[in-house]
Amino acid sequence: MDDAGKTSGEPVTLIAADGYRLGATLFPAANGKVRAHLLMAGATGVPQGFYRRFAEYASQRGFSVLTLDYRGVGQSRPASLRGFRMSYLDWGRLDLAAAVDALHSERVPLYLVGHSFGGHALGLLPNHRRISACYSFGSGAGWAGWMPLLEGIKVRLLWHLILPPLVAWKGFMPWRLLGMGEDLPLSVYRDWKKWCRYPRYFFDDPDMAHLRQQYAEVRLPLLAATALDDPWAPPRSRDAFASGYRNAALAVRDIAALPGGAPIGHMGYFRAAAQPLWDEMFDWFQASGHRSGAG
Repeated sequence: MDDAGKTSGEPVTLIAADGYRLGATLFPAANGKVRAHLLMAGATGVPQGFYRRFAEYASQRGFSVLTLDYRGVGQSRPASLRGFRMSYLDWGRLDLAAAVDALHSERVPLYLVGHSFGGHALGLLPNHRRISACYSFGSGAGWAGWMPLLEGIKVRLLWHLILPPLVAWKGFMPWRLLGMGEDLPLSVYRDWKKWCRYPRYFFDDPDMAHLRQQYAEVRLPLLAATALDDPWAPPRSRDAFASGYRNAALAVRDIAALPGGAPIGHMGYFRAAAQPLWDEMFDWFQASGHRSGAG
């Protein structure tokens, strides 16, 4: 798509149930006729701007799209992350929940597009019944044992050798320092590190036993796609987490490569070359049924 066809995003502010203010961007449907609303639920440490190209393309296809930064990240970051108190789960049960309420309409369906954590978040939403269907990319369980051998070794070194002294020094997770993404609050680091110890992520954490029943309440159509070359969320990692959505109308898709053989990895789902994947997703949403979510 050339620059002339792009749709400018409109900055908006979301207010979560606890009063926290979140920076978001709305991309209206380009032709004025809205096929559906799309909520872009991004990955951990990835600012909303990374998804701009996808949002602009979706708007040209007749979708209105909302992107946002979770609390502690990007436009939703406080003046200082040191001492910033929150739970990793707040991104789903508060931040994305506010976005669902803002987008929900009885006239057109609301779809959730998840990337990595974004696919985890569906089951955290107290208002997930307002969503008509969900399509996730690269959402896995996070356990290094599911990863290719060398990647698993690198991830274990990161969690147990490299990050601990850096976090102790900074008071938060200095992800930018390592060129890995946005800096993250201390609580996100602690939760993420803890849950990545388990083969089924927080479903195996005794302190999170309530989440197993909460995720079982999700019954909407859900397609979990992952690339065969995704080092952090290969298919067996995806399957380990997706099993938590045991009552959803679940389908999975393994993606060999992009057209022309271009690699995907963990971030390529939303790069320019992935446009064919987006088109397939839009077709799947349409096939899943254009119904509005319940109130």
